[in-house]
Amino acid sequence: MTIPEAAGTPAPDGGPPARAHSFPEVLGEAALTAVLSPSSHNCQPWALTRVVTPGARRAAAALVGQDAPEYLVLGLDRRHQLVALPAHAVEMELSCGVYWRLLLRGLAAGGWTASAVRVLQDGEGDELRPKAREFWTPLCVAALRPGPPSGERPAELHATGLARRTHRGPYRPEPLAAELLRDLEEDPPTGPYEADEPAVTVRHLTRPEELRDFASFVARWAGRDFAHRRAWRETHSYVRFSAGAAAERGDGFTLDQLFGPLSGPRRLVMRGALAPAAMAVLGPVGYHRLLAAGLADLVRHSPAVVTMGLPGAEPGRGALLRGGARLADYWWRATRLGLSLHPISVVIQHDDLRELLRRRLGLPGRTFFVARLGVPAGPAAPRSHRRITEALYETV
Repeated sequence: MTIPEAAGTPAPDGGPPARAHSFPEVLGEAALTAVLSPSSHNCQPWALTRVVTPGARRAAAALVGQDAPEYLVLGLDRRHQLVALPAHAVEMELSCGVYWRLLLRGLAAGGWTASAVRVLQDGEGDELRPKAREFWTPLCVAALRPGPPSGERPAELHATGLARRTHRGPYRPEPLAAELLRDLEEDPPTGPYEADEPAVTVRHLTRPEELRDFASFVARWAGRDFAHRRAWRETHSYVRFSAGAAAERGDGFTLDQLFGPLSGPRRLVMRGALAPAAMAVLGPVGYHRLLAAGLADLVRHSPAVVTMGLPGAEPGRGALLRGGARLADYWWRATRLGLSLHPISVVIQHDDLRELLRRRLGLPGRTFFVARLGVPAGPAAPRSHRRITEALYETV
């Protein structure tokens, strides 16, 4: 198939036309930025297919309702998804939505814009899945066309991706400026989809009484995941006990990312204490409550907590991808403002706890994200590793 070239287009500042880039060039660059997206346990559950064969292109055109020079399919790679809790199904599609949003932003920066996106339901789009990737679940398909670049610089998008870290240590206690929080609450367009998806509700908890109330909730309930044997075994499988192991696997998180720099003896103690067998023994004597209390103390001394929610108790796939897109934009903007986030997912991974939290804080709809927000009090957290060899795409 002939790959269409993007025509030279005027630069956003009115300067000389930008150099034309072929779609594979732009896609490769955008994919290497998108793979820096955050995901639960750094599991990176996304998959990407470029549609190139005549039969697959006809199928993609029928799904999106238009002919286009290029089509991409976002998928969920079931080899890398979390499955221990029912709520993980929501988290996986949200994580894919974060990746997809950054990919589309990178493509738009290079002059390729999504003209239509069709969200797929289970069983749809199977003909767009590479035959060697039967473990991929297609989530949506996009039609792309060349045009003027969006004005974002691909290098800056990538640099922000590298700068984004999940900082789990203390944050500086100074309050965050109200105008800064209002800037983060702005909801930029994330389309296009086949129909308008519901808006994401963003709320910041900043008043001392709000933070104390949320911290007490964390202290009371956050130990459940540590005591949940299946959930903890899955979490423990993503803990990497050396930088070498993390680099080799390309996913998960190291002890230094979880607890900050550790001495050799302390590292050995934590390695033993986190083992599922140790958790099973220590749980009855309250070890999980001790861990929850430590997390609650971090919350109590943070300047802000951010929550995000979608209308309704059971948002569909399109809404979850929209939620992931909103989270991607929020996290990238926060990073550029010098802020870090630390997700407190444990309080929304069980239906009863999520409902208790909703009533306690007066949150609308389905809360899908809760995180501490602030300026790290110490050095930047280590960068998470990525499966770069899987960062690009398959073709069909």
